[in-house]
Amino acid sequence: MIDDIQLQLRTVQVIRYVTPLREGGSLPAIAEADDGFLYVLKFRGAGQGVKALIAELIGGEIARAVGLKVPELVFAELDSAFGRTEPDEEIQDLLKASVGLNMALHYLSGAITFDPTVSTIAPDLASKIVWLDCLLTNVDRTPRNTNMLMWHKELWLIDHGASLYFHHSWHNWEEQAKRPFVQVKDHVLLPQASEIDKVDAAFRLILTPERIRNIVALIPDEWLISGSSHESPEEHRQVYIEFLTSRISSSEIFVKEAQHARKSLI
Repeated sequence: MIDDIQLQLRTVQVIRYVTPLREGGSLPAIAEADDGFLYVLKFRGAGQGVKALIAELIGGEIARAVGLKVPELVFAELDSAFGRTEPDEEIQDLLKASVGLNMALHYLSGAITFDPTVSTIAPDLASKIVWLDCLLTNVDRTPRNTNMLMWHKELWLIDHGASLYFHHSWHNWEEQAKRPFVQVKDHVLLPQASEIDKVDAAFRLILTPERIRNIVALIPDEWLISGSSHESPEEHRQVYIEFLTSRISSSEIFVKEAQHARKSLI
């Protein structure tokens, strides 16, 4: 489990663009940082912009808080001079639009994409991941795109950028916080998730309001400033906190939806 008192992310400087990961719609890339490590770099100038980075940060750190395996998340600083020699015009435009603070995940060298037809996941672990994705309203953990890796015979979670879709509009977020997650019916691990009740009780104890507040506090101010909004970064943070704490306190709603969806599969 994480230590709330010491909760913080490192910041690295990107020094070399290695290769694009073109299977991702937002053109993430493998890049080298000044600490000598390789990272999967998620760009603020891509498709959904900083909202995807915020979802990545919140989703990844909540997953880590409940004991699931997630590659280390770091803030990745991109200099304005970076990428000027990049010959691909699309990539060069993306780099120019991403100057400043981006999000990166430690690159798990040699990891392979999780394949449900090859690897069997235990009910406890499957239930934990399904519960997490119901909380985050993560629509992107399907058989078609599992967003999980097998590395050293362990399951690792990646890519939470499609989570928290309420923040793309902000409309009725209080109501959305208490809605069931109907897309759980498409979750790749739902057939194995037979212990969601047990997981629910445990995770509600772990994800206290204080812990959620400390995770949300990690979001940089510059990611929370919107040109069309008059709210301060702190006001935006408070919405994330209230959305998540409300959703956790009413978790029986999404738990019942997941159990109902599972019964229709088995």
